[in-house]
Amino acid sequence: MTGVGMLMPDRFLQPAPLAEMIESERPTHAAAVPTIWQGLLAELTAKPRDVSSLGQVTIGGAACPPSLMEAFDRLGVRVCHAWGMTETSPLGTVARPPAHALGTDEEFAYRLTQGRFPAGVEGRLVGPDGTHLPWDGKSAGELEVRGPWIAGSYYGGAGGEVLKPADKFSPDGWLRTGDVGVISADGFLTLTDRAKDVIKSGGEWISSVELENALMCHPDVAEAAVVAVPDEKWGERPLATVVLKEDATADYAILRDFLASRVAKWQLPERWAIIPAVPKTSVGKFDKKVLRRQYAAGELDVTRL
Repeated sequence: MTGVGMLMPDRFLQPAPLAEMIESERPTHAAAVPTIWQGLLAELTAKPRDVSSLGQVTIGGAACPPSLMEAFDRLGVRVCHAWGMTETSPLGTVARPPAHALGTDEEFAYRLTQGRFPAGVEGRLVGPDGTHLPWDGKSAGELEVRGPWIAGSYYGGAGGEVLKPADKFSPDGWLRTGDVGVISADGFLTLTDRAKDVIKSGGEWISSVELENALMCHPDVAEAAVVAVPDEKWGERPLATVVLKEDATADYAILRDFLASRVAKWQLPERWAIIPAVPKTSVGKFDKKVLRRQYAAGELDVTRL
């Protein structure tokens, strides 16, 4: 619609081909999920390329770790956080800091949110009991959205039926996104987890995304994925699976101590596993159901601290 050229990498989503394409084709903007950018960052660290043409990269599909955003800032590439789904066609929010925050300590915090709803998209938070929650930056609930380009139903297949399953749409027609988060008083959305990935431990919620982002701030950690596993006492507890960088020296105790300075003590995982790579879906998102299945089958070498 704006007349710009589009570069499509096709199946060549590996870090090296992407770095070479950016250097040779000189794109000014790019968009992908965090795992793509993490791989590209590792490639650029090992073998620097000229990516100075990129004025901005948009990250969506999963929360961007703060360490990743900071690393691209150092490369002179500005990361813009966004959120959306296929059902939102796809834009749901975009994290443009307000003017008053530009150049202040607040700016980075705004950039780490998923952003504000554009004109045409309405959002609300709904608690487990169905109550609508306030925009106070503290009340966490499932995000529901609606708007002229937000899906209102699903096509049913050969018969052409219109389907509105209760787990996907509220009785008054809002799309249930399956994402859990908070909204600040000035309308900035911060997602803390997927509803299916929230760890419900002893009556409290633990955000797997918060734990993952904190772990990935450690210089020895390439990737980290946290999943809920059954626990006799607490119902569920977090299992931290970690991919270490080459020549890393950190062990479980060091990582747990590192995490202890960033999250509440009761959120610290007791179960840890080193894995060669985090399983991913076809679009590069963490595939946590694979990790849960591997844990249940006893396929992970788990250490308890």
